[in-house]
Amino acid sequence: MLRSKPLKRLRKSVARSGPTHLPASPPIVLAMGFLALIMLGTLLLKLPWFTRTPISWFEAFFTATSAVTVTGLTVIEPGSVLSVPGQVLLTVLVQFGGLGFVTFAVLAAITLGKRISLQQQVLALEAFNQTSVSRIGQTAFSVLKIAFTIQGITMVWLTYWWSRHMDLKQAAYEAYFHVTMAFNHAGMGLYEDSLIGLTHDPLSIITLSMMIIIGGLGFPVIMDILQKKRWKRLSPYSKIILLGTLFLNVVGFLTIWVFEYKNPNTIAALPWVEQATASWFQIVSSRTAGFVTMDAVGMRDSSTLLIMLYMFIGGGSLSTASGIKLGTFIVLLAAVVSYLRHREEVVLMHRAIPPETVQKSLSLVLTTFGLFFFGLLFITIFDNQPFRSVMFEVMSAITTTGMSFGITGELSLPSKFMLTILMFAGRLGPLTLVYSLATRRRSRIRYPEGHFQVG
Repeated sequence: MLRSKPLKRLRKSVARSGPTHLPASPPIVLAMGFLALIMLGTLLLKLPWFTRTPISWFEAFFTATSAVTVTGLTVIEPGSVLSVPGQVLLTVLVQFGGLGFVTFAVLAAITLGKRISLQQQVLALEAFNQTSVSRIGQTAFSVLKIAFTIQGITMVWLTYWWSRHMDLKQAAYEAYFHVTMAFNHAGMGLYEDSLIGLTHDPLSIITLSMMIIIGGLGFPVIMDILQKKRWKRLSPYSKIILLGTLFLNVVGFLTIWVFEYKNPNTIAALPWVEQATASWFQIVSSRTAGFVTMDAVGMRDSSTLLIMLYMFIGGGSLSTASGIKLGTFIVLLAAVVSYLRHREEVVLMHRAIPPETVQKSLSLVLTTFGLFFFGLLFITIFDNQPFRSVMFEVMSAITTTGMSFGITGELSLPSKFMLTILMFAGRLGPLTLVYSLATRRRSRIRYPEGHFQVG
């Protein structure tokens, strides 16, 4: 929905300017940055100081990949296998993966007073989804300030709340760990049952769910709210993301509660307040956060299908969430509605959506689904696990959600490696990954129109 002409002009100026500081294309630089973080995390996790019991190189690699890509799938139990320094290392990797290494890189360059090259400007613009070079520094500072302020306030509140039942130091540490994981949509926990044990504590569940929702809105929406403060002054994009988030969360919460309230394998035995708490958090977390408040294996197939849809949709652009992004989903819905109503333009909030945006949205959906299908096919070849479990696992990996039916550690080595590829691709963005593997060239050839039957 943002204007793309300034970014195109900047790319052209980069092409004309000859050699730059970063010879690789921006998507490749983004990919290499995430890969470097994963390799560093792998090496550190192999050090004895970071683990209570030794782990293999692949276990370290898988865990580091899951942390940097803010997924949450694990082949070890972080709460028992990793030492406290190892758990803190996970939160650091999650912060870098959630907020984006580009934010830190650009911020460091600005702080040191270094001039950002044209190629670096393109990199930052694509990472921040901005069109103005002058706002790169402002956006970088704002992202960090907003993220750490929100997390800090919430950590203080949860420390106070949890200190009623545990030592203050332990309460502060658990608040730090879980708030970091919730805000960055990582989903790793210190407990074997994730957050099922907190269903009796509505305040904790509501607090952590708000962290997930805020982190999933996207920083452009958060900054728009902080700057304009009134609904009427918000941008059309911010309004559509806020309305879409509210609609998905409320409808999903009521739907999954209806599906599960009589299910003895999940929440049937709970009081209605705890049923509501578990249902609310489960659906909020399914939009790529990864925590669970009910046994995923025991859920009905209808609930599983709904959660997979929410995984696929994900959160807002430039957020800590993944998936195809809520904006993408809404644009495609608007395109379908416009076609059914015989409108020439795709319209949202009284604004026309450029055809390029619709094409990008469609490409992203098809690319994500293609990766999902390929990963599903690959794992079914190497492993004989229940198809429902494998499908859920693959969708969880490609959308970097982290929910699982508990089969992650039981998969073969090739299948586990495939999960790391899917997590990496899902965090980087399937469309960006495809762009990084292909050279974009503008063709000067124009072809006559042809008529092809569809539908």
